[in-house]
Amino acid sequence: MTREEILAVIKKHLADAVDDVDLDEIDPKKSMIDYGANSLDLVEVVSRSMRELKVKIPRAELNKLENIEGLVDLFEKTLQEKGG
Repeated sequence: MTREEILAVIKKHLADAVDDVDLDEIDPKKSMIDYGANSLDLVEVVSRSMRELKVKIPRAELNKLENIEGLVDLFEKTLQEKGG
């Protein structure tokens, strides 16, 4: 799975979780909080993304992330380790 595909999954779930977020306007260099996501929204976006990508990410790893791009990196790394 490419970085673009992973980003598309995250963007889709972010747009679903947070009102008034335009998919085309999401900048991976920004955090989800920049788009108005609260802590519950963050959990929802990550959980849905993990389910769709069929991977598990340790919560400790998620706490280190600064932006959406970091989440893409983490999913990409986890998928590669899983062999996908």
